[in-house]
Formats: sequence, structure tokens, C-alpha cells
Amino acid sequence: MKRTLLVSLAAVLTLIVGCKGAAPKAPPRIAFTSERDGNPEIYVMDANGENPTNLTNNPAADNFPAWSPDGTKIAFTSDRDGNLEVYVMDADGNNQVNLTNNPHGDGFPVWSPDGTKIAFLSDRDGNVEIYVMDPDGSNQVNLTNNPALDGGRGAIAWSPDGTKIAFDSNRDDNYEIYVMNADGSGVTNLTNNPANDILPVWSPDGTKIAFDSDRDGNAEIYVMNADGSDQVNLTKSSASNGAIAWSPDGAKIAFFSDRDGNGEVYIMDADGGNPTNLTNNPDTDGLPLWSPDGTKIAFLSNRDGNVEIYIMDADGSNQVNLTNDSADDWGLVWSP
Repeated sequence: MKRTLLVSLAAVLTLIVGCKGAAPKAPPRIAFTSERDGNPEIYVMDANGENPTNLTNNPAADNFPAWSPDGTKIAFTSDRDGNLEVYVMDADGNNQVNLTNNPHGDGFPVWSPDGTKIAFLSDRDGNVEIYVMDPDGSNQVNLTNNPALDGGRGAIAWSPDGTKIAFDSNRDDNYEIYVMNADGSGVTNLTNNPANDILPVWSPDGTKIAFDSDRDGNAEIYVMNADGSDQVNLTKSSASNGAIAWSPDGAKIAFFSDRDGNGEVYIMDADGGNPTNLTNNPDTDGLPLWSPDGTKIAFLSNRDGNVEIYIMDADGSNQVNLTNDSADDWGLVWSP
């Protein structure tokens, strides 16, 4: 459960709420982790990279920001108390509160779609389990209750309707994709394969789950129905493929691939058709994330000699460095 260089999303949107007299919704912002102050801190910036602001301002390591569905809060992981804990703060950095208050390791918070729960990983039982709690930290409940590693790759995926959680677990001696009801009941192994299947990602309509698998001898992206049926290899490449990101309309999947000899951001149709290299750069680009309106894709790149957050149009044009900082910036997530 130590700090890893993971990551997440991209873009720019102004949405007018269609109710009479409603005020325009503010354009989404990007929260991210940066080491520009010498330690990992949670920052937020506008979608064009302007107004970067350090929200946490703490000498400890603050990481893995996660926006609440209404955009008013950010949950994150911090070791400021000597061990990893889940914190929450207002979107402007005020009112930072330790939610988990446990002497063991807790982290990787993920909000339920309706914002009434936060799922997270904890090793308080001697192994990594998936817990859930209310947004104020009350009612912490172990959902998985298994001696194996559950969600150990940081994989906790709420279904779009909030009724189910997909996760990976090695309880069958290899990693498989499981699904359970939001209260922990009805645990079901969806993949049932002797290879490793990890990192489930729901389609926006909740009918499909994409995941990474090495069942073909390399990392490939598969998709299946939400009940585990009809498992299909989408990438069919001898290279490594992963970092799945569905477009908001579910029609496309952005992903990482090193099929060109270096890491690039690709896009394909949801059925695997028309794979296209979007970044076309000799350095490493990866971990793509769509903007809420689907017009942009944010990603990480080391083309400037360190890890930076870039953004581009959904067709790969207009690639722009948003962070432009000599430190490493990663872990990006878009506000709603």
C-alpha cells in the first residue's frame, strides 16, 4: 500500500444546466499530485493548466486525489499521521479531515456515484481488504472479508448505478475480476481464468466491464458483459496494452500500448476496431483520461525529461503541456 506512480483524466467543458434560472456550471478542473514542493502534494488547476494551486501544503506525502461526484470535496491518501490514512477536504483545500483514523494502512479512496459512500483499501485485518464508509468517516465496514488480497492493485470500480463494485482478487491463487453488491454480498468471480485478470473498468452504461489480462502471454485489454459472459480480446497485439479509459459516451476506449517500441496513447472503437496512435512521440506517453464532455484526453508524458500532464483533442491534435514544471506531476483526475 505504499505510494505508487499511478494516475488518471483530461479536458475542458462549460455546461449550462437546463433548468430555468440555473447558473452555468463551472468548467471542470484537474486535481493532480506534484512533487514541485519537494514532496507529493495535491494540486488543482484549470483545464488549460492555469492557476495551479497547492491544496494540501503539508510536509507529508499526499496522493491519489478523488473528486466527490458533486465536485465540492476531494478525498485523498496521506501519511501525515505516520501511516497511510484517507483524508477529505473541501475543493479549495479547506477543512482537511482524517476519515479513517486507523493505525494500519488505508488508502485509494473511491466515491460512490451518488456521493453517499467512499470505498477504500485497508490492511487493518492483516491483508488488503475493501472497506466502505460514509463521507464523514463513520460506519467503516469490511466488504470483502477474505484472507487473500482484494483490490490489491488499487482496483475498486463502482458500477455507474452504484449498486455493485468490481475488483480484482487473488483468492483463487491468481488475480481474477470479481463483482459484489455494494454491501459486500453476492461475491462472484467473473473471469474464472488461470491467467491474471486485473483492473476492471465499467462502461458508462454499466453493461460491460473492460479489464487487463495476461492470458495470451502479454498484457491485453479484454471486455466482457457485466455478468462475465462473452469475454473478448480487444487489442490482439503482442505488445503490452493497458490503462483503460472509456469515452463518456462509451463508443471509444483510450489506452496505453508499447506496440511502436515506446509507450503511446491509443484509441480504439469499443469493439476493438480502428486502433489509432494518438500521441506519436518517441518518448513515453500513457495513462489517458477523457474530459467529461469527451472532446479532450489528458495523459502523462516524460517527453520533457520528467513526468508532466498533457492534454490533446480526442483525435490526437493540439498536444499541450499543462504543468510545465521541472518536478514530476501525475495522478490527474477531472472534476465532474
